Amino acid sequence: MTHTAHISHDAILRAQVALFHVHPTVREQVAAYRVLAQVSPLAYLPLLAHALSMYVMHDFADRPDTALALRAEAVDAARRMNSLEAGREPLLINTLKSYRMQLERMGRQEELSAVEEEIALLEAGQPRSGA
Repeated sequence: MTHTAHISHDAILRAQVALFHVHPTVREQVAAYRVLAQVSPLAYLPLLAHALSMYVMHDFADRPDTALALRAEAVDAARRMNSLEAGREPLLINTLKSYRMQLERMGRQEELSAVEEEIALLEAGQPRSGA
């Protein structure tokens, strides 16, 4: 069974229509890209990662726990994209750097070290073991 078998066609259509607004809100973009990334990951995972980053800055800058969760979701989307298509390291590195900044703001040193290691390995062109 494919991923699309679990998503209603109505949900896909609503997501596509939401993106046709003249100026969809960042929230609408995130909701639409979450649905559409399940159907067409190569097309929508990068857009989802970017929209999640914008969503944090626009709506959750003052809510660190929510901001961290959204940045982690952006990293997950970028990791998935990187595993599907070669040459997507810049997307992953950028989302990891945003995640790192959020961890720094929150004083989460243990997690910060792992993220910094992953960034360094990606920038050096080496895959992370266990990722």
